[in-house]
Formats: sequence, structure tokens, C-alpha cells
Amino acid sequence: MTNHSHDDEHDLGFAHDLPRLIGRRRLLGVMGGLGLVAAASPASALECVALPWETQGPYPADGSNSREGQVVNILTQEGIIREDLRPSFGDLSGTAEGPQLDLELVLVNADGCTPLAGHAIYVWHCTTLGEYSMYDLPDQNFLRGVGVTDDQGRVKFTTIYPGCYPARWPHIHFEIFESAEAAVSGEASVLTAQIAMPHDVSAALYESDALYEGSTENLNRLTLESDNVFGDNSQEELAQQTPEITGDASSGYQASLTIPVDFDADRSVSMGGPGGPGGPPPEGGMPPDGEMPPPPSN
Repeated sequence: MTNHSHDDEHDLGFAHDLPRLIGRRRLLGVMGGLGLVAAASPASALECVALPWETQGPYPADGSNSREGQVVNILTQEGIIREDLRPSFGDLSGTAEGPQLDLELVLVNADGCTPLAGHAIYVWHCTTLGEYSMYDLPDQNFLRGVGVTDDQGRVKFTTIYPGCYPARWPHIHFEIFESAEAAVSGEASVLTAQIAMPHDVSAALYESDALYEGSTENLNRLTLESDNVFGDNSQEELAQQTPEITGDASSGYQASLTIPVDFDADRSVSMGGPGGPGGPPPEGGMPPDGEMPPPPSN
């Protein structure tokens, strides 16, 4: 597996990163006022199909639900702004196992395909066995992190390839915020959606790697059309939210995806099945303290 070195400043935490981010934006504002910053050019050869809002599922750890009576919010923890999502951070230790996945995301405004600089994206997903840190694995907080886009709307993460658990297509969750400050202060996201992992790459990996126990069987029972999150999306939307992936399990995978954001989208649409935001409650009603059970739409 390929090892990538990262700038040490990526993992020094929000308290370290925020002054630097604010200072940079103020500098860009001054430069823009002086005419020193070139206008952003539309993304080349890009079909800007806005991604639909999707459920955040029961394991977001963004302050919107709780576990055992305690609100689960990783976004306020020092160190959440980071590129490598594989290790736990803060007071927790442990590293998620699995083939490396280098994920590059490009955020653009769906109106004109222009890059969204300075926006924050919170990414989280399950392990090779379909488990989520901070919920299924309460003593871990790996496979979660926030990145801030550069002038071209790009942000990069290093993580692992997610597994496929029952009743859900393999996927990666994300929430986009207008800034790093917005992400950690409880402001609403400008988009909550999911990345659909491509079938052929997933099927080949699950079949060959023992770390993905059960994933082959789970994937064989599904299609994108039968998935209860992606199933109501158009073919154009599905194509837009499925990344291009190269590489293999031994050397690592490289994935890239452009995410067009519609700032005028109806946020009450396509936001989940039972128990998900905007969806009906699960059978038997919600448990106490706002805890979210594991419904199939996660």
C-alpha cells in the first residue's frame, strides 16, 4: 500500500487552523478589492448536475443526535480538520484497517460550475465491516474529518475503502458548510449528501480481501435502483455522485469527484427513509433522548 506523507499542520486541530484560514480569506478579500485575484473560471468539461440532498443517517456525529443520552459531536473536537482520516485522534487511539483510498473532491456552484473556495466538507463512512466509529465503535473516532477547499474548490482526504453492510449500497457521507467556522459552530450545512461507490471496483475488492467479510453477499443483494437512499435519484444524479476510481487494493485507490452545490435546493426533499432527517420516524417511534437507531437508510 502506498504511503503518503502529509504536512504536519494538517493535524494540529481547529484551534490551530482557524486563525490561519480566517487570515487567508481576509487577505484574498483585500487582494480581490485591488483586482489582484483572477476571476474563477468554470470547471472544464463538467456537467454540473446538482447533487440531491440525502439523509445523513443515524451515525453523523455532528451534534444532531445522541448515544446513550450523550450528544455525539465530533465537529467541536480539536484535530477534526485533517487530511488523514484513518487514525483516531485526541484522547483516542486506533487506526482503521483497509486498502488506502485517496479521495479528491472538487466543490463547485451548480450555477455556473465555479469553484467554491474556503468551504468546509465533513466526511465520514464505515469500516470494512460496516461499523461506524463513535456509535458501533464508541472508543474510536477514525474515518471522520473536515477539510477546507482551496482556491480551485479542491480538498483531499486519505482514508480506506468502505465496506458494504446489509440494505445499503457502499457509500461515503458528507456535509458541506460555508466555512470551517460554520462547520464547528452548529450552523446548517449547505448540502448533505452521499457518494456512491462504483460497483465493479467494490465487487472486485470485496471478493478478494478478507477484511470485507460479508460485503460481497450484501452487495449482491443490492442495486443502485433498489437502494433506499440512491434509488430515487435520476441517472444523471447517480453519475454525478459516483467517483472515478483508479488503482488497486495493493497499491491503493485514487478517487475523484466533482460535487455541484445548488444553494437554492429544497432541503426537505430526498432526505431519507425511516428515522432519517426529513423522513418518517422508525417503526415504534423514536427512542428517548433523540437517539437514532440503525435504520436501513444510513
